[in-house]
Amino acid sequence: MSSDEWSAAEDEGQLSRLRRKSRDSPFVPVGVAGFVAVLSYGLYKLKSRREEKMSLRLIHVRVAAQGCAVGAVTLGVLYSMYKDYIRPRFFSVPRK
Repeated sequence: MSSDEWSAAEDEGQLSRLRRKSRDSPFVPVGVAGFVAVLSYGLYKLKSRREEKMSLRLIHVRVAAQGCAVGAVTLGVLYSMYKDYIRPRFFSVPRK
């Protein structure tokens, strides 16, 4: 088998892939969890919307959930920049 061919034995499972990605970018699972939590809470509170239109309530919930995910991605980028550029420059830590 040449090195260009794909093998099912070489393919990692979804759980191991999620673990690896979580180690590489720890803020991604935080963003996903925050997104799900905000979305779940918003849908749970949907029945107590009083006079507010449902479409407006759903827009607010969606924007809050997206804001949580974007905030986590932003924190991840800032952490990555710190780890790759700032920490090695000031603390003489070797790159991995």
